[in-house]
Amino acid sequence: MKHIYPDFVKIVSRTEKEQMLHQKSRVIWFTGLSGSGKTTLATALERDLFNKGYLSQILDGDNIRTGINNNLGFSNEDRVENIRRIAEISKLLVNSGVICICAFVSPTEETRKIVRDIVGPEDFLEIFVSTPIEVCESRDVKGLYRKARAGVIKDFTGIGSPFEIPQHSILSIDTSDISVEECLKILLNRLFPEISIQKNTTE
Repeated sequence: MKHIYPDFVKIVSRTEKEQMLHQKSRVIWFTGLSGSGKTTLATALERDLFNKGYLSQILDGDNIRTGINNNLGFSNEDRVENIRRIAEISKLLVNSGVICICAFVSPTEETRKIVRDIVGPEDFLEIFVSTPIEVCESRDVKGLYRKARAGVIKDFTGIGSPFEIPQHSILSIDTSDISVEECLKILLNRLFPEISIQKNTTE
């Protein structure tokens, strides 16, 4: 059976979309313990990129667990499926020319490898938010660590379940040592070479 579309009808390529947006689309993946500062950094990064004319989208537990993944629980199988779906969404955004900023605990190398394999290693920029657990626990606004230590929450990462230190991160940031503004400067210095396209200024 012949293709139903004429030859001149083509899907607009990722490269064309990147050139239109003057950016290289990537997945920026913040991983770290709950309370480490992942979402804070992701939000600050998105705002700064927006102010500089870059188009990005944040994915985190709030907009994923309440939306496309609201049918998933916290069993091992559901957690893997949660990450797999996030990776597929991220890949779609990247193919659309959008910079995808993700903030998820993603505690194991196996979990993060799922994303890397789906997105592609050349597009996957892993940032380890290495804030110590003592600091994360002191920021425990939702009381998750307290509940985990009381046994109310089982297999909570950092208490009942381990967090594996990333082996492939391009950057490690400890938010207990420096301000959000300083963290942002470090992030931008590392990320701009990965996302920037020189704008054509010729007449």
